[in-house]
Amino acid sequence: MAVPSTVPTPISLLERLRRDPDSGSWRRFVELYTPLLYQFSVRFGLPKPQAEDLVQEVFAILVRELPRFEYDAGRSFRGWLWTIFRNKCYEFRRRFDPLSNAAEAETGILAAPDPIAEFDDAEFNVYLVRRAIEVMKSEFAESTWKACWACVVEERPVAEVATELNMSAAAIYQSKSRVLRRLRQELDGMAE
Repeated sequence: MAVPSTVPTPISLLERLRRDPDSGSWRRFVELYTPLLYQFSVRFGLPKPQAEDLVQEVFAILVRELPRFEYDAGRSFRGWLWTIFRNKCYEFRRRFDPLSNAAEAETGILAAPDPIAEFDDAEFNVYLVRRAIEVMKSEFAESTWKACWACVVEERPVAEVATELNMSAAAIYQSKSRVLRRLRQELDGMAE
């Protein structure tokens, strides 16, 4: 007779945010997305203080809306997040840049190009995986994390990493598999 596992199956970060919005999951979410949202704020032409304020306002909206977010495989989390971000960014530009507001009124469109449209799914997924692996570093033994980082992010050959870390190739594959399995669980629904 099999003994039931006492270790709960990890659920995705999105699901943890929906179920328990006061947990440490918000810290993880903020760690993952702050650099990206800030980068996009700057790409939209916002000065640093306004970019920081914009990111904070986006997170305030997410705190309110994410518990009601229903993941649908036919729609992307990324699209939902970018819609919130883009709308808030346009609001900031209208509020703080009267010239942009006048150009929009004249033409019916914003004067600046949309930097988010240039950021495709593949680039988003690469960013999210790299950032998540960085954030998850403390959850793994140093050698496990280093092996995965070297093989996945740095795209180095297993044999080279095994020699460098004084590990067998099998241990490198196992380390990589362990981190990536946890990463898939964490990012379920967030990466396409």
